[in-house]
Parts: sequence; C-alpha cells; structure tokens
Amino acid sequence: MPPAELRVFPVQTKKHFRQFLALPYRLYRGDKNWVPPLYLERREALHPKKNPFYHHAEVQLFLAQRGKEIVGRISAQLDREYEKRYGEKLGQFGFFECENDPEAAQALLNAAESFARNHGASRCMGPFSFSTNEECGLLVSGFESPLMTMMPYNPPFYADLLELCGYQKAKDLFAWHYSTDEIPPEAAKVARDVAQYPGLKLRSIDLKHFERDIQIIFEVYTSAWSENWGFVPLTAEELKKTAKDLKHFIDPDGALIAELEGRPIAICVAVPNLYDLIAGLKGRLFPFGFVRLLWRIKRRKYKSGRLMLLGIAKEQQGSMLGGFLSVLLYVEIQKICRDRGFRWGELSWTLEDNHKINSGIEFMGGKRYKTMRIYEKNLEEG
Repeated sequence: MPPAELRVFPVQTKKHFRQFLALPYRLYRGDKNWVPPLYLERREALHPKKNPFYHHAEVQLFLAQRGKEIVGRISAQLDREYEKRYGEKLGQFGFFECENDPEAAQALLNAAESFARNHGASRCMGPFSFSTNEECGLLVSGFESPLMTMMPYNPPFYADLLELCGYQKAKDLFAWHYSTDEIPPEAAKVARDVAQYPGLKLRSIDLKHFERDIQIIFEVYTSAWSENWGFVPLTAEELKKTAKDLKHFIDPDGALIAELEGRPIAICVAVPNLYDLIAGLKGRLFPFGFVRLLWRIKRRKYKSGRLMLLGIAKEQQGSMLGGFLSVLLYVEIQKICRDRGFRWGELSWTLEDNHKINSGIEFMGGKRYKTMRIYEKNLEEG
C-alpha cells in the first residue's frame, strides 16, 4: 500500500499550535533517554505573547501531516537583531522534530527555506530554538547521555535527514562532563594563588538585589561573548524574561560575580538540572505535579547541574589575571555544586575552535562527551 499523502502547512489555529506542542511527546514515547519537558514551559517558549524573541523576529511554525497523523514540525525565523549585528538576513530553522521520513523532512525544510527566501535571505542555518541564547544545535554524538537543562536531544537519524536535504556542518558545539568528587591539584593551586590577587573578590548574587545582579551578570556575559561566532545579545525584554525564569530555580550560591576593586570583571552561573526535578511528571504540573516539583526543589532532589555561563569581561581577556581567573571560578563553583549534592555536572556549550577555553576545561578535568552541530545551506544554489 502506498504511503498516505503528505502535506505541510503553517500553524494558524489553536488546534495547530496544540499539535505542534504535542508532537515530541508522541515521537519520544518509550525513549529511555528522554524526559518530557513541562508542557506549560514549552507552550510559553513558543507563544508569540510570552516569548519576547517574537518582538524582534519574523517567525512561522509549520506542521507536516501524512494522512491523518502529524509526522513532523519546524520553525522558520529571521532575527532582526542578528541582521542588525551582522548585516545579513539569515534564515534560521528550529524546533525540528520528524519521524524517520525523508520526504517529510525535505518538505518541512523546503517550507522553512521558502520562508527565508521570501524574507530576502540567501542562507538557512539551524537548528536554533529560537536562538543561541536558547536551545541550539543538533545532537550528533553522546546520545546515551542524560538530558540537561536547555540543551537539545534528538535521535541519531536527524543528522542523516538534514544531510540528505543538502545541509552541511557550519559549526560544532561541545558539552563537557565533569565530576564534582575531585579537583585536580594543579587547578586547586592556581585557584588559591589567584584568590590572593589584590582587590579581587568573589561574591554570590544577592536575592534582595536580584534584578541588579542579573543585570551585572548579563552585562559581563555580553562583553565576554561579544566576539564569539553567531552571538546576538539579549534584548532588554529577553533579559527581563530570563531573570524571571531563573528566579524560580536558581541557587544564589551557584551564581558568582568576580569583582576587581568593586568593578565586575567575570561571572559564573551554574543551575540545577531541571530534568532531575521533573522526571516522572510526564510534562504535567496539574493536578499533583506542581506540589511534587516544589517538594523536590525544596529538598534539592537533583544530582546534576549545568555550568551554563562562565565569562571574563573583554577588558580582562588576554591579561594575566583574566587567564587564570577562570580556573578560580571553576574551582569555586565545583566546590559549591559538590556541597549542594551534585554528583556531576555539564559545562556547555563551547565552540569547537575555541581552543583556549577547551584546553582550560580539560585542565580542570572536564571530558568532552556530547557534540551538537549547527547546519547551514546556501539557498542560492540549485
């Protein structure tokens, strides 16, 4: 029997939006490495009125349907902040999910590419869900590793689907695994020496002045990442939304600010692995999931965490202090995570060609265990 007819269409109704949200929960059912994300959080991430990314981007969601069943989804977007920074209209895709169906994958990507061309783009790149400040990259190695906060997960065949559709590697991103049990002696010595630097002070964020300290963190973050490939700073609205989200689960001791003579020069932020907290909730907070989640947060029922930000302000990059300050931050955050009961942590992500940072992580005992890939396609060819 020939396969049922395939069609791809834009998300235009509430029913379509619900189908877009629901697809991963069906596709990954039975996958032992997948934990259902909170449905409300995913809904908010994709809702035009909830995610401020929509305020500076053109976005269209698409669904693929074969017969009566939804078999794939994709987002297509053009970020005006990216265009402002790099002077290029870049088509991007994200939230890609698909059955192992090359025809459906091609049709979805065709829809995203047509959207990009219609908005003046000559390249398409992804996945970005929706940007480098959110989930990005396609997992291409480390499929057996546990899920981690704000990091992608997908089946191995997704890479084959993209490559069959003409996409090639643009950049690899690395995730690093480290144990909290032991700090390398060489690193511990460097940290002790750096901690004595005149005028240098490490402090945790102050919940009484949370907005102020989050602003400091993201100012240093923007300075530190300003020359990184593909970086686009958060807008004021996005920063406000991020701060609101972080306040629900961040441990203030896990967010460090390094000051020199009272001036912030470096930051380090580690967060609990939310997948440890929501395992078994099946993506639902109601009727009893919310109570279980609050209990787990209060009792610190997590065993891992993600070091998601570590940056040295641009003015200190290349200086002797800047070169060693990252070691002090690594050591201090590792001690804090160990005291909080974390058994292991993930540092993610780093660029494949950021050799200085990657060497420093290896010096700290980190081991590369996952690779995410950004793909691109020239839309002027063919």
